[in-house]
Order: sequence, then C-alpha cells, then structure tokens
Amino acid sequence: MNLKRMLTGVILLAGVGLATMSGARAEIVEGRDYTVLSSPKPTETGKNIEVIEFFWYGCPHCNELHPHLKAWQKRASKDVSFRYVPAVARASWVPGAKTFYTLDTLGLVNEMHDKVFDAIHDEKIDLGKEDILFDWIVKQGIDRKKFVDVYSSFAVQNQATRSAQMLKEYSLTGVPALVINGKYVTSGRMGSTPQENIRILESLIEKARKEKGM
Repeated sequence: MNLKRMLTGVILLAGVGLATMSGARAEIVEGRDYTVLSSPKPTETGKNIEVIEFFWYGCPHCNELHPHLKAWQKRASKDVSFRYVPAVARASWVPGAKTFYTLDTLGLVNEMHDKVFDAIHDEKIDLGKEDILFDWIVKQGIDRKKFVDVYSSFAVQNQATRSAQMLKEYSLTGVPALVINGKYVTSGRMGSTPQENIRILESLIEKARKEKGM
C-alpha cells in the first residue's frame, strides 16, 4: 500500500463515522439517490444484508471510492456481508475481472487489491495488457506460472463471463455500483462524492434492515 492510500485510510477511519452520522438525517430519494430493481435478485448471505460492489480496476471513480468503502467495511454492522464483483462491460474490462478472480483463487485479494488500484492509477501501469500484468505480478513476489495457470483457466474465464451476465441482470450501466440486498442500487454517479455514496449506502442498509424486521 502506498503512503497516500495509507494516510487516506487513517483519516477516513477517524472521520467517516461522524460524517455519516450527521448526514444520516438527510432523507434519501428514489430516482435521485438510488433505484429499485424491478426484479430483486437472490442474495448469498443468508440472514445478513448483502452489499455488492461492482467495480473495474481501471475506473477512476472506483479508485476514488475504494478507500472510503474499505474504511466503511471496518465499521459495518455484523449483520452486513460485503463482496466485490469485477464488472465486465466491454472486452477491455475482461483482464481486470480475470485478475481479480485469479487473486481470489490464490487467496491474495486482501494483500493485492489495493496494489492493483495503485499500480494503475498512481504508477500508470497498464495492467490491462497481459504481458505487462504478468511481469508486474512477478515483481510482487507471486509465482508467474501459478498466476498465469489460474488466470488462463476455464474456471476464471467462466467467472469473468458470469460477471458480464450479472451486469445485465442487475441493469447496471456503469461503475462503481453498489447493490444492497439484491434490491437497491446506488452508484458513483448518483452520489456527488464518495462520502455521499457511503451515506446513501448506510441509509439503504437501514431500509433493508427494517424490511427484514431486523
């Protein structure tokens, strides 16, 4: 993790709670702050409220939201479960999705997720090009053959294909997009700032919580 992201995380952890608490009084409005899926999707979290972030590593808005979302995860209630889904809206997004699913298979998402964002947006490394990606992976101390074998596997390709299908199923037209309990959707474009995205996210979680009678 680079120094800038580390300092951002510390500042967010100190201040995001107060900001979202004060902002929670503002009522969210359907159509302005969020949309409701016409056909709610099943969740994978049992009794917990599910939050999915659809993202693309190359998206500057996803990169901007990421430290705020990461800070929020550390203070989220125990009845909330979170997962990432790498979006595939066009062919150029496929390497990013395969990179995420490869890291996930290897158990390296927690270690490498920030580093991928930093490499693309801070260091200006084009990890969408596979030869550059594989060389960069080696520099991170990861075995090249092991990474390439998983990256090229049928399983990872299937996961990337499934990501593309999910984007259509959830009627998403861009990223970052947050889906709450398979029903509510808010995006980086609907919230004017990352802080506002988090405020809307928490309000929608509370809305879902009341509907579940929790």
